[in-house]
Amino acid sequence: MKQVRLLVSVLMVLSLVMVMAGCSKPPEAEQKAAKAAMDAAMSAGADKYAAADLGTAKKAWDSAESQMKDKKYKEAKEGYVAAKAAFEKAAAGVASGKKAMADQANAALAGTEEAWKKVEDEGKKLEKKMKDKEAWANDSKAISEGLAKAKEMVSSDPVGAKAKADELKGMVDKWEGTLKELAAAPAPAPAKPGPAKKGK
Repeated sequence: MKQVRLLVSVLMVLSLVMVMAGCSKPPEAEQKAAKAAMDAAMSAGADKYAAADLGTAKKAWDSAESQMKDKKYKEAKEGYVAAKAAFEKAAAGVASGKKAMADQANAALAGTEEAWKKVEDEGKKLEKKMKDKEAWANDSKAISEGLAKAKEMVSSDPVGAKAKADELKGMVDKWEGTLKELAAAPAPAPAKPGPAKKGK
């Protein structure tokens, strides 16, 4: 008799567990919390400055969303909790990522500025030999103004500042090559006087 009662009790507990598992609710609160953490990370600039952490967080989010669709609510809940933590880590990594990018931008700008000073000095020496003085003047102005603007951008947009520095470096390199060719070219021979005209 005791065995029958025990068996009935076990079966009731098992059926109760199965009913509870089948009726578990979607983890909407965890989903909302993970979504809020995602939005905060994106607003902070994690896509630019903490891309690796953001990628990990997005994978966790996508996995949780997939489990939610499959009504695997327990796994989805765990996934959303993991995604939230990963998005928070990405948001926290933005400051250090931004600083690292600012350091790269400053280094790139310093190198470009140094190269430009040399090219500018060489250009002043060879200006008389230049065929397209207008292009030199326009690019000189664009490079000088671009360097100043990029320096201002470093604190607010280091990614943009680094891109600008790379663009300007390309212009400097172009003129460096042009000026080397110009310096190596022989000076034009002085014009020979033509035969003197005989007066009548």
